[in-house]
Amino acid sequence: MTTDTVRAAIVTGAARGIGAATAKRLAAEGFAVAVLDLDEAAGKAVVADIEATGGRALAVGADVSDEDSVTTAVQRVATELGAPAVLVNNAGIIRDNMLFKMTVSDWDAVMNVHLRGAFLMSRAVQSFMTNTKWGRIINLSSTSALGNRGQANYSAAKAGLQGFTKTLAIELGKFGITVNAIAPGFIETEMTAATAARMGISFEEFRDAVVQQIPVGRAGKPDDIANAVAFLAGDGAGFITGQTLYVAGGPTV
Repeated sequence: MTTDTVRAAIVTGAARGIGAATAKRLAAEGFAVAVLDLDEAAGKAVVADIEATGGRALAVGADVSDEDSVTTAVQRVATELGAPAVLVNNAGIIRDNMLFKMTVSDWDAVMNVHLRGAFLMSRAVQSFMTNTKWGRIINLSSTSALGNRGQANYSAAKAGLQGFTKTLAIELGKFGITVNAIAPGFIETEMTAATAARMGISFEEFRDAVVQQIPVGRAGKPDDIANAVAFLAGDGAGFITGQTLYVAGGPTV
């Protein structure tokens, strides 16, 4: 980081998995990191890990799909860590099912967290970024945006995030704010373990079957995504915006 002032970053869904790895990586890059999660207590372990390595972090509880909760959380970050300069919209849930079995609540829950959440969080931080003429918004999409059996809700939400990303890039670019999306492929997390459970197979069996189709010959790790986020959050990525970077171990169709 080239600036003398420590920049604040917010990572949603940061208590575990990709979010936790991203929070730790951004802290290592010199950001003061708000570890935002539905369960504030769950984020404290990530904060402790960051502080143990000399970083600065804050656990914040918030429901990203609730407007008042988001407003309160972002204001708390601004007060305690500083004006948000980076936002990583990572919070996500799955409610997988075939279309004929999918309930309205399954659909709404996924849309609310992924799309409504990204909208509310981005809207809440944009004024801080426009005031300082510097900002990075990074949305977590997925290869499921290309279509995935049993994930009509999740696929639609992740594809929607890509359109959201492109539009914000157009609107916010003149203020020095870049907006990009990262679309992970198969990453070893609790979420992919839950997918295996839904399919009625062990996680190891599921992972090994998927890896056979990945050109680099391995499953992704949360750090693989955190590394991509760190690049897009840096000063060096200032001429990259409105893009979706597939981090999937191979080309996507």
